[in-house]
Amino acid sequence: MNHKKAESERISLMNGRMLLEKLIASCDGRCNPIRIFSADELSRATDDYDPRKIITQDSGYKLYNGLLHERTISVKKFKDKSEQYKYCYNDIMFATQMSKHKNFLKLLGCCLETQIPVLVFEPIEYGTLAGRLYGPNKTLYQPLLWRHRLKIAVEIANAVSYLHTAFSRPIVFRNIKPLNIFLDECHVAKLSDFSLAVSIPEGESHVKDMLAGAWGLIAPEYAKTSCFNESQDVYNFGVFLLMLLTGQKVVDSYRPQAGEELGLVDHVKKFIADDRFYETVDSIILGEGSLPEKDQQLQAFTLLSFRCISEADEDRPMMIDVAKELRKIKI
Repeated sequence: MNHKKAESERISLMNGRMLLEKLIASCDGRCNPIRIFSADELSRATDDYDPRKIITQDSGYKLYNGLLHERTISVKKFKDKSEQYKYCYNDIMFATQMSKHKNFLKLLGCCLETQIPVLVFEPIEYGTLAGRLYGPNKTLYQPLLWRHRLKIAVEIANAVSYLHTAFSRPIVFRNIKPLNIFLDECHVAKLSDFSLAVSIPEGESHVKDMLAGAWGLIAPEYAKTSCFNESQDVYNFGVFLLMLLTGQKVVDSYRPQAGEELGLVDHVKKFIADDRFYETVDSIILGEGSLPEKDQQLQAFTLLSFRCISEADEDRPMMIDVAKELRKIKI
């Protein structure tokens, strides 16, 4: 056996053992089976990870379009850094438990032959929500209308509520942002990337962990104490609602140049205080025209977002109630 093959088998056994331990710990071994792919298969599927096949990327990974046995797939390759090892297993561990929920990107399998496993997901049809809201190529897509945004808000609220209520140990996602949400042709939203997700231990109400996540999405109590629970996701979701409403990033360096606030929350608060609410609403939404029921929806949507981002965590609603309220707004 040559050295390269022996090393590949050693890595595969090590990763397989680690994966099994994680799955047993997280779901008592009762998770859905996943397929194991070879490194050669995924290299061929992505044309050796051709940069032109990149769908999206974040600080720790790149996501590629792939074609395997005449079937389209998405291939997630983590960067070769030691901290990505933990994030990768987190992603596998939680994603395997979500395969039956339509609002999570479905994990098909993984490759264990590489130093950090490579993940394989269902195909991505219409890119990320980030690309549709404020990406440089957003004009290539159909405009994201108000009804589409409301639908996306409801579906992501349902997904996060599921994380908080469907398991014996609630799962805190910690990373709700447009870059982690994918859309299909019917604007069905699929949440992805469990890199930062954490289960709250049985008998505990909070988790203590180092600060993680994008600036502007972290709740005040988490920033101050490093302790958090499901209320962190509620705060994060409130900021996400404002991103849907405004079509803007949570932090935008161009805003201060225009005499506005750097952070989206402060930006919207300032405009509302100055009685200029509609100036913060995405021009695509305003361009649809004004109707009394739509104006009521916009107001209710904004009020809900501000309840979610209340300074004190006890003043925030539970995620399941946020989902119910959004469904009422959508009707």
